[in-house]
Amino acid sequence: MINKKSGVLLLLLLVALVTALAGCSSPEKKEKVKLAYVAWDSEIASTNVVKEVLEAKLGLSVEMLQVDAGPMWAGIADGSADAMVAAWLPGTHASYIEKYGKDIEDLGANLEGTKIGLAVPTYMNIKSIEDLTTVDTGAELDHKIIGIEPGAGIMMATEKALKEYSLSDFTLVESSSAAMAQELKKAYDNKESIVVTGWTPHWMFANMDLKYLEDPKGVYGGEEQIHTMVRKELAADMPKVYKFLDQFQWTPADMAEVMVAIQGGQSPEEAAKLWVEGNTDKVNEWLAGIE
Repeated sequence: MINKKSGVLLLLLLVALVTALAGCSSPEKKEKVKLAYVAWDSEIASTNVVKEVLEAKLGLSVEMLQVDAGPMWAGIADGSADAMVAAWLPGTHASYIEKYGKDIEDLGANLEGTKIGLAVPTYMNIKSIEDLTTVDTGAELDHKIIGIEPGAGIMMATEKALKEYSLSDFTLVESSSAAMAQELKKAYDNKESIVVTGWTPHWMFANMDLKYLEDPKGVYGGEEQIHTMVRKELAADMPKVYKFLDQFQWTPADMAEVMVAIQGGQSPEEAAKLWVEGNTDKVNEWLAGIE
């Protein structure tokens, strides 16, 4: 006859056995990588390509965190996100690197040859930001510059440009990357005048004839790079992820290919998957030495 004490012990042993068997039958939990990004067309393309490689080639689970530029940098600095491939340096995100640089690790450029500035359709008869000060041009544009998300580096640079070029009668319209591109396409199709905050690489330069307005005061700087930033402990916690991100590097043409595919109707995930499948040599370079 089993006494009360023995019964409790038997019950505990049965619970432990069931728990152990359940653990054996369930799949091993995948390591999750958190990627922060801003919903700019360029960063949607790059972050989805990185996600595809991490999941399809390294067997990891990826969580994408869409935020504004400030929270993106803050998230890497405080460790709530593991990495981002969207740091525009040395100029566009200079204020963020100054604020958070000591708390993150810069893995260097993943793309060379970027540019930001004010862009207009080539059919507009202006060449420089200084031309916006003329009465006719200002009226033609309704004294508006169509921008993107507040807090973006290009928006801060444009606020500075309004002061440097004495454009106090102009309004910088806050919107989003997608809304800006939509407004530009609408104006372009109707041959209307418009000025937007632009950057390359971006699909709009592949699909429309656009030009940057000259910037004689150098407010927008010269050519830039896009850098990969990771949290401080990533190398120790996720060595494979760290090595891949450290070796991730592509070209404006590569990025444009993914962006144009998305603009043409493919989902970001589908466009990234097809690009990764079609560029095995480059992807293998990113994964070199990772076991």
